[in-house]
Amino acid sequence: MESYIRFDWAMKRLLRNKANYAVLEGLLTTLLEEKVTIQKLLESESNQEDEFDKYNRVDMLAENSKGELVLIEVQNNNEYAYFQRMLFGASKLVTEYINRGQGYDKVRKVYSVNIVYFSLGHGKDFVYHGKTEFVGIHEGDILELSPFQKQTFKVDRVSQLYPEYYILKVNDFNRVAKTPLEEWIYYLNTGNVPEHATAPGLDKVKEQLKLDRMSREELNAYYKHLDNIVILRDNIMTERAEGRAEGRAEGRAEGRAEGRAETQTAIARNLKSLGLSTEQIQAATGLSAKEIEQL
Repeated sequence: MESYIRFDWAMKRLLRNKANYAVLEGLLTTLLEEKVTIQKLLESESNQEDEFDKYNRVDMLAENSKGELVLIEVQNNNEYAYFQRMLFGASKLVTEYINRGQGYDKVRKVYSVNIVYFSLGHGKDFVYHGKTEFVGIHEGDILELSPFQKQTFKVDRVSQLYPEYYILKVNDFNRVAKTPLEEWIYYLNTGNVPEHATAPGLDKVKEQLKLDRMSREELNAYYKHLDNIVILRDNIMTERAEGRAEGRAEGRAEGRAEGRAETQTAIARNLKSLGLSTEQIQAATGLSAKEIEQL
């Protein structure tokens, strides 16, 4: 198998070209299980980069043929509040892409697709889907749309009106790719495409995202990007290791202090039972008069 350009780099440099939309369309078609055609790429306050984000993350906002918004984000660095970040990004899109004075029926459908290279939350799967449903507290039934609403909004379920979230936990994939979605996850994980892959868009990856298609300058920039990602992850691992070591050291120190305190208390209790004065016990153990009186 050949090695191909990492997806986050491709999003930054290549996939914004309309000629390469088929790669993104293939990923989204595979993930959403319906044909997705990208009409155009959009700019949003939600997908602006800052200096730290150069290597840490990359966003792309697309509009499909239905007028729906699709925010794709690749995140390399661990972020404990990432769930809230997903919510913020989707919510911003909802408010950004409706004109003042328009009715709520003009609110755009938003898909938030998150490709994360860190351990987000705790779960056994490597792809998660989140949507909004209203469940009856007493009957346990799902609140449904009226026939008029279905006809007007051209959807079948309430959840189709709300943002939907997809999380692809790329690093958690460690199996042989057997389905189109697994073939995509395999590429996102390894930078390689399974030899007999059939997933939509991966044929375009093979054609358009080969390393040997890049110029020397592009390759140098690309390898610098990879080095920065490695450094970023090494820094994270170092911080975690140092934090664990400091925690263990603090724990040992606290344990020793607690042990000394328990020993002093036991000695003071024995001396008190022998009838020694509070002053004598203080001199022997270092405990305060109040501590001794409470024994």
